[in-house]
Amino acid sequence: MFKSISSIISFLTIIPSKNSDIGTVARYMYLFPVGGIVIGLIVGSIGFGISSFLDPLIVGLLLTGSLVVLTGIHHTDGLCDLADGLMAKGTKEKKQNIMRDPAVGAAGVITVVLYVAGMIMAFSMMKGIVLFQAILLSEILAKFVMVLQANRGSSAWTGMSSPFTETMKDKKKLGIAAAIAVPPLVLIGGTTGLIVLAAGVGLSFLLLAIANRSFGGISGDVFGGTNELTRLSSLLIFASI
Repeated sequence: MFKSISSIISFLTIIPSKNSDIGTVARYMYLFPVGGIVIGLIVGSIGFGISSFLDPLIVGLLLTGSLVVLTGIHHTDGLCDLADGLMAKGTKEKKQNIMRDPAVGAAGVITVVLYVAGMIMAFSMMKGIVLFQAILLSEILAKFVMVLQANRGSSAWTGMSSPFTETMKDKKKLGIAAAIAVPPLVLIGGTTGLIVLAAGVGLSFLLLAIANRSFGGISGDVFGGTNELTRLSSLLIFASI
């Protein structure tokens, strides 16, 4: 179990592990919420510590930077490629090729700029224990909805997403992921946590439907974009309520 958790944490962060091959990670994808807990605890603790004495905008900038460094821009790149693919005109095959293109388009650049601005704004609107809880719960949910997408969707092409969509069709694994992710959202987040949970699940299904229509299925970039957008929307809800 320790090896499986370490592989998940290594895949989702820059923390190294000897067990982070894609097959192992896909097999234990249902433990993604555990990775969210680790990321949330680290970044949330930083936020809790600095929010009491630094300017809110500086806190937002530092926390956004901390997430970028800790996760190695692992999923932000996916958000960028997803935006480029969605904004492209043409067939599904053309959109797929644009997503796989390592070059970044205007849609990807603008989307990432707006995403970073939204993250800084959301972080700057909270402080102390509220900020800590929001970061922790947002990370847990962002990782859970990727598991949910893998369970409900199919890959648009044979690629990085394929092992995940194939292994996560087991309802027991989805149940384990839910058992890890949902209780903290309800017990810690309360009513707001329930709203965040509903919004995150709804957003994941919306993005799944858009991906099916635009690309013929999901990909690693869809997973990554879903993670980033779920995190951002969750933080904004916590900051607004």
